[in-house]
Amino acid sequence: MNTIKTGMLLAALTALFMGLGYLIGGMGGAMIAFVVAAGMNLFAYWNADKVVLRMYKARQVDETSAPNYVRIVKRLAQNAGLPVPKIYIIDNPQPNAFATGRNPENAAVAATSGLIRMLSPEELAGVMAHELAHIKNRDTLTMTVTATIAGAISMLANFALFFGGNRNAGGIIGSLALAILAPMAAGLVQMAISRTREYSADAGGAEICGNPIWLASALEKIDNAARHGAPNEDAEANPATAHMFIINPLNGQGRDNLFSTHPATGNRISALRRIAQAMGQAAGRPWG
Repeated sequence: MNTIKTGMLLAALTALFMGLGYLIGGMGGAMIAFVVAAGMNLFAYWNADKVVLRMYKARQVDETSAPNYVRIVKRLAQNAGLPVPKIYIIDNPQPNAFATGRNPENAAVAATSGLIRMLSPEELAGVMAHELAHIKNRDTLTMTVTATIAGAISMLANFALFFGGNRNAGGIIGSLALAILAPMAAGLVQMAISRTREYSADAGGAEICGNPIWLASALEKIDNAARHGAPNEDAEANPATAHMFIINPLNGQGRDNLFSTHPATGNRISALRRIAQAMGQAAGRPWG
């Protein structure tokens, strides 16, 4: 199912990219856009993880530089039956985290310095288990490729807006319409699959760390900080990557709605508590 969703997502985003190319340069523009999109898909498959990590100025760490954080990730990877991913820290006060990479053998996890400072070891384990669940489910390829192409669609839409378009495709009116609608459509494609993926990773993370309440408690803290704390300037500058984080780094959402990149945090917490009840767990044993 994940493979089918990935194929549909890439096809939809590529079609949007070609539509913008047609608007700017007619059929020739559409063909150029197709070739560019194909090249971008190939580039994103091999390099999107590196691009995203560089975008957020992530630095790789080990047991010498971040012993507790690294040991937690290594133990969770063992629990999940996964190779240990590359482990990064992003120097940012907003607590958040994401995973990236084309497959479990070439994966990375990144947590902000704010996340590591704010959470207890149990809560940090819950968050990193969620990210490892994304890797195990092979969601990370979808997330990184989507971020790359959606960002390119936004840039091409701005180009169409400022430089006009093919007269046969509606001229300036068509340019304005598509320049506005194409990024919105790309965003909706991202959002449509993001919510189901987050719920699935929450459940998988609860299984990997062994206690759903740890992740539920972490989500509550992270969501509150995202709403009322310091903004994530890098995320604000690169909104196409917002869906990669465990909590929307741009703003908080009170409910599941059409334009939310993530499910409402309260809904996710409720789902995790139901899982904990089914497992017969409350606070559970401490991490260690």
